[in-house]
Amino acid sequence: MENINIAFYSDTYLPAMDGVVNSMLNFKRELEKRGHGVYIFTTGDEHAKRTYSGRNVIMTTGIPFKPYPQYKIALFPYKAIMRMRSMRIDVIHAQTPFTMGITAMSIAKLGKYPLVGSFHTMINNRAIIESYYPKNKVLKEVTSKYLWEYTKFFYRRCDATIVPSEAIGSMLTRSNVPNTYVVPNSVDTQNFSPKNSGDFVRRKLKIKDDDKVVLYVGRASREKRIEILLKAAKGILKKRDDVKFVIAGTGPALDYYKNMATQLKLGSHVKFIGFVEQQMLPKVYAACDVFCIPSTFETQGIVALEAMASGKPVVGADYLALKELIVNGKNGEKFAPGDYQACAKKIEKALNNSSTYKQRTVETARSFAIDRATDKLLDVYNLLLNNN
Repeated sequence: MENINIAFYSDTYLPAMDGVVNSMLNFKRELEKRGHGVYIFTTGDEHAKRTYSGRNVIMTTGIPFKPYPQYKIALFPYKAIMRMRSMRIDVIHAQTPFTMGITAMSIAKLGKYPLVGSFHTMINNRAIIESYYPKNKVLKEVTSKYLWEYTKFFYRRCDATIVPSEAIGSMLTRSNVPNTYVVPNSVDTQNFSPKNSGDFVRRKLKIKDDDKVVLYVGRASREKRIEILLKAAKGILKKRDDVKFVIAGTGPALDYYKNMATQLKLGSHVKFIGFVEQQMLPKVYAACDVFCIPSTFETQGIVALEAMASGKPVVGADYLALKELIVNGKNGEKFAPGDYQACAKKIEKALNNSSTYKQRTVETARSFAIDRATDKLLDVYNLLLNNN
C-alpha cells in the first residue's frame, strides 16, 4: 500500500479531550506509525494556538459555538489553504460539519480531492436541544430542525461518511445519507489494560481498600445524564455504605451536578475529581470496580471501551451504540434509558460479580484496537482514491 497524506479538518481540538479529539489523535498516531502523513486543520483560542500549533497542526482563531461549546467557529479558516498546497494531500477528512467542515468541503470541491466526513456527535439529541439551543420554545424548535437539516445536507455531499457504529449508520441511511461505512473509534489496548494499578488514585482520593468504586469519565453536561447515576447512587447507599462514586471530567453542568449531589445528601460518597490528564486516565479506570455511562448521547462511547480495556464491566443505557457494545452478563449490564432504579440494580449486580466480566470486557476492547480500526479507515481512503 502506497503512503498517503490525509488532512483532518475539525472544529474541536486540544485542550478539549472529547470523542472527536480522541479519535483523531489515535488515528493520527497509528497512521503516522505506518508511514502515512496526517495534517490537522483546526481552530482554537490564542492560548490553544500558542500551545498546540505545529508543523502538522494548523490552527486558526475561533470562538465558542454556543449550541455545543467544545466546538469553535473558525474566523478565517481559508488562510490554511496556502499551507495545504505544499503538503500534497490525497484525502480530506472532515471530522466535524461546522466551519472547518465547510472549509474542508469547499477545498475538496475546488481541488477535486476525495472528501470523507465523520459523524461523531448527536447534535439533535433532546438534552443538547434543551441545554444549549435558544430558550424561546419556537426558536429552539426551528434551530433544532434546521441544524439537523444542515447536518444531513453536509454528509450527503461527502464521498464517504464514517460512522462509529451500526446504530448511527442505520440512522443516517434512514435520513438518505449515502455511502456510510462503519469504522469504530479505536482504543489503545496497551495503554488501557487490566495490568494497570489504581492504588495511587484510591489513596489520593482516600478510598478504603475494601470500598467499591463506581466511575464516570466524561463531559459534565446535561446530555450525559449524570443525574441518573447520582439518583442511582442514592438508592444504592440506602442498602450499603461501602460504595464510592467518582465523577471525572468537567463541563458546563458541573456545578449543577455538584448541587444535585448535595441535595441528594450523598456527602463524601460522591467525589468530583475534575479534569484528568491523559496520562492519569488508565490509573483512574484501574481504581474502579464498575464503570457507568448513563448517557443516551453516545455514537460509540470511547470511555466505555477504555473501561473495558481496563477489565472493568460497563453499566450503560440501552440506547444507540451502547446497545450494541454492552452484552448483559458478559462485558457489562444495560438498563432502560432514564431509569435510575434500573441503573442502580445493574450497578449492584456488576459490583457483586465484577470479576466474572473481566475476560469478556478485555476481548471486546481488543476488537476495537487501534490497528484494526485503522485498517478499516484505510480501506475507505483507498476505495475513494481508486475510484477518483
